[in-house]
Amino acid sequence: QVLLVESGGGLVQPGDSLRLSCAASGRTFMWNTVGWFRQAPGKEREFVAAITWNGGTVRYSDSVKGRFTISRENAKNTGYLQMNSLRPEDTAVYYCGATMSGGAIDSAGTYESWGQGTQVTVSS
Repeated sequence: QVLLVESGGGLVQPGDSLRLSCAASGRTFMWNTVGWFRQAPGKEREFVAAITWNGGTVRYSDSVKGRFTISRENAKNTGYLQMNSLRPEDTAVYYCGATMSGGAIDSAGTYESWGQGTQVTVSS
């Protein structure tokens, strides 16, 4: 497992942008798939985006495709989620996860390590 810490959340207006970061500790981070999930009050945690260890596979949920971009810098042990054209429905706590399991990268159950989450609020 790796230790993950998310940052970059905040309160923004519709149409604004934010970049979330997921800083990892541990020498195995570079071999992990990194996934971003979000959870709104009263709702289940839902998949947002994921990127495999070498960036060879990138996946997005339909709700964020074209607006969000996932990336990673293995040399810095950090993953990123660039969020553009934010909408009120993007409001949630955003979590990053890491896994080496080889399971479905859009499933929360695949991930062994999780950060504590960062709040993103989109409101006018």
